[in-house]
Amino acid sequence: MKVLDVTEFYSERGGGVRSHMALKSHVLCQLGHEHVVVAPGPRDEEDEATGTPLGASVSRASEDAAGRARVIRIGGPASPYDPTYHLLVRFDKVAAIVERERPDVLEVHSPYLAALGAMRANRAHYGVRTFQWHSDFIDTYAGVLSAHLTDTFPRLGASTWSRGVVSATSPLWGLVRSIADRCDATLVAAAWQEAKLRSKGVPRVVRVPFGLERDVFRRDAQNDDTRRELLAHSPRRSLDADEALVFVGVGRFAVEKRWDIVIDAFSSLRKRHPAREMRLVLFGDGPERARMLARARGCDDIAMPGFVHGREALARILASADVLLHGCPFETFGLSLAEAMSCGLPLVVPDEGGASEMHDPASGERYHALDVEACVRATERLIERLSTDRESLRAAAAAAVGRLPTVVQQFEGQLALYRELLNRRRDL
Repeated sequence: MKVLDVTEFYSERGGGVRSHMALKSHVLCQLGHEHVVVAPGPRDEEDEATGTPLGASVSRASEDAAGRARVIRIGGPASPYDPTYHLLVRFDKVAAIVERERPDVLEVHSPYLAALGAMRANRAHYGVRTFQWHSDFIDTYAGVLSAHLTDTFPRLGASTWSRGVVSATSPLWGLVRSIADRCDATLVAAAWQEAKLRSKGVPRVVRVPFGLERDVFRRDAQNDDTRRELLAHSPRRSLDADEALVFVGVGRFAVEKRWDIVIDAFSSLRKRHPAREMRLVLFGDGPERARMLARARGCDDIAMPGFVHGREALARILASADVLLHGCPFETFGLSLAEAMSCGLPLVVPDEGGASEMHDPASGERYHALDVEACVRATERLIERLSTDRESLRAAAAAAVGRLPTVVQQFEGQLALYRELLNRRRDL
């Protein structure tokens, strides 16, 4: 089977969608299929690579399979918000690539330019077309805009701005439905997203949960040297590796991720417990990095060392920390949270979005979304639990994500869905 994915969210330095595409290429290659990613870049180019072996994760029946993976970049201007992303504006080139490749599955990975490009493809040039819902973009940006307007014009009240923004963005659901109407299925990863899209009238919604790289994200990835390195991320004196608490956060520094909540909550926590040794290390990069550095100024126990290179390195960090703090209530699934839990890391998360669905009461705490004081109280509760039952919390976190598939199981399920859709199309 040949699967061709069209996306515009393909950063030069990484990111969630790019990581998803890389894993998909690896697995589909190992299972004997062909995977083509079409994405914007600084210039037109094409790279070919073989799938990276995933060891025992791949079924024995597929060990001798040899697939093919390629990335086709279409040159476009840099995004004005984040120059590491580029704009997919050559829709004619997308259509020409689909005509040349003749994929069995043409999958759309955004409701923006990628969708416009994929919709230009001739129906005779592919088998079925699917729509992968990565970002709850309407409510995400409506929520961010509403919060910004409330802060700027507080006398009008949050409810006034919320109603206005929701009213202004409601036609966008018509756009989503129009894209889904022209696709054979819309894929989502979380149960709450499946329910939401169905409630908005989006047709043919199918849930395919994201999978975990269990051989990478595991509790025994913990490393004493990594823990000492986490504690060293500060101009303050070195902290005791056994006594100090290490908080981490992982993700892109973008406005919707709400790192301001995490930074403000930790700063407040630090002031309330001055005698307690603790450190917050936020891993990632993005257009909001400078603003977040400015926001954290004055709290020496907050560090932002940048992007983590390598999944194994990230797993060591997660397994060697004590708590993951998360501020974004707009996650569609929360894969980074699942990876942290798989490493045995307890979480403090908001009570909305994919983060809330990922929450496990036996190993973490939840707080009212976007409420700094609530985040502080939730973190204090978790600190108290860690002081008495740390190992049980870590074991519970890892056990809670046992319900999720492996990455291979995820894509095997997706391939089965593709086959079903292709069979339906042939029967028409």
